[in-house]
Amino acid sequence: MSGNLAVGRARWSLMALFALFGIVGTSWMTRLPSIREALGVSSAQLGLILIVGAVGALFAVMSTGAVVARFGSRPTLVAATAVNLVALLLVAWGTATGSVGIFAVGAFTNGISGALMNVPINLNGAMVEQRVGRAILPHFHAAFSIGAGAGALVGAAFSWAQIHIAIQLVVITTLVAVARAFLIGPATVFAPERQAAAGAATSPTGAAPSTPGAGRTTDAGTVGVAAEVADAPAGSTAEPAAAHGVTDEPTTPHPAGRRGAGLRNALSAWREPRTLLIGLVLLAASLSEGSAGNWLSISMVDGFAVREAVGAMAYGTFVAAMTVFRFAGTGLIDRFGRVTILRASGVSALVGLLLFGLAPGLPLAWFGIVLWGCGAALANPIAIAAASDDPLRAPGRVSVVTSFISFGQLTAPPLLGLLADSIGGRHALLTITVATVLSIALAGWVKPLPQPSRSLVADRV
Repeated sequence: MSGNLAVGRARWSLMALFALFGIVGTSWMTRLPSIREALGVSSAQLGLILIVGAVGALFAVMSTGAVVARFGSRPTLVAATAVNLVALLLVAWGTATGSVGIFAVGAFTNGISGALMNVPINLNGAMVEQRVGRAILPHFHAAFSIGAGAGALVGAAFSWAQIHIAIQLVVITTLVAVARAFLIGPATVFAPERQAAAGAATSPTGAAPSTPGAGRTTDAGTVGVAAEVADAPAGSTAEPAAAHGVTDEPTTPHPAGRRGAGLRNALSAWREPRTLLIGLVLLAASLSEGSAGNWLSISMVDGFAVREAVGAMAYGTFVAAMTVFRFAGTGLIDRFGRVTILRASGVSALVGLLLFGLAPGLPLAWFGIVLWGCGAALANPIAIAAASDDPLRAPGRVSVVTSFISFGQLTAPPLLGLLADSIGGRHALLTITVATVLSIALAGWVKPLPQPSRSLVADRV
């Protein structure tokens, strides 16, 4: 198979996997009223039960990097598919029998499967992006958003047909598992462990794969030095690797030692300042996107006394703005670089949040929703791409930064809920601006690593 054909198949297979990830998650979450009724619990009790899923995700994501380093991303994705199938069948069983305990076990297991799926598909998306040579990771996240929208329609269709949520879960989960089984192979042809085995981290000309998001290049293809210096984090006067807050230790060159080295790299990522700071950027991104999903509709209804359908339209506006900008913003990343676009995204999200939280009327608040959605679009894929700059250290680093998402999912909903009860939903969402300002301040750390700071496979085989 030619290189271009393999890249194309990997790209579209990953797009489909991201879309399926959105479908399988959203299709049953849109039927929470049916689940609440089936379990015989209150809304508050259901919220506490669902937090179990975030606990499972946090439990798994802390070790997923080591799992990927030990077994590879393809086996991890296969395992995640199987675990997700079992988890949602348990959720279906719990709703069919009214058993809160079985449902909670299924939700916890589903959280584990989500973490096992999230890290390797983002990792492989970053590897394909490097092969393509321009920013395309936001396209994968846009596919997830489209899948989430499709999942909401699927849930609505089953609900309209008055089909029990348990039957819906069995049907959708089984179909998604079968589709994933066909997609995982072509989606992981450029997985880091396969590059290591084949010595394929270099391009056919012997150069490393290009890094999207480095900004405008000269005719010779080198990044402008002035732009690199301007985008560097404060205090970056040391040796390149140390200046970027990463380790630059050589990886074991012998195949027999690669797995052990991969495990060490996965664990050492928790000691890298750059990786942890990128994690904070991703935390801010997840808070911005996730809080809209949880609280935007309710805040519209409570804050402007509009109907529930209008609140749903407001969230639809946010998702539409985010999805469109994820497709349209990749050219901006290629042209201006990760750092500049992350800062601009942060400013857009900040202004949008302030307008939504403080606007005296609905039209201005709605404009704020659009700015907020545009600002939330690119931060997540930019952070994932930054954590994946070094293909062989990427599993551990992506696992570390995505663990911040799980932390945000675990802590933000109850905190925002308490604030919403006391000061109102719109004003409660203003607290997200603190994380947004932090993301703007840390934007310099997503700058692509210089080549000496990368563990190129060609240097080891």
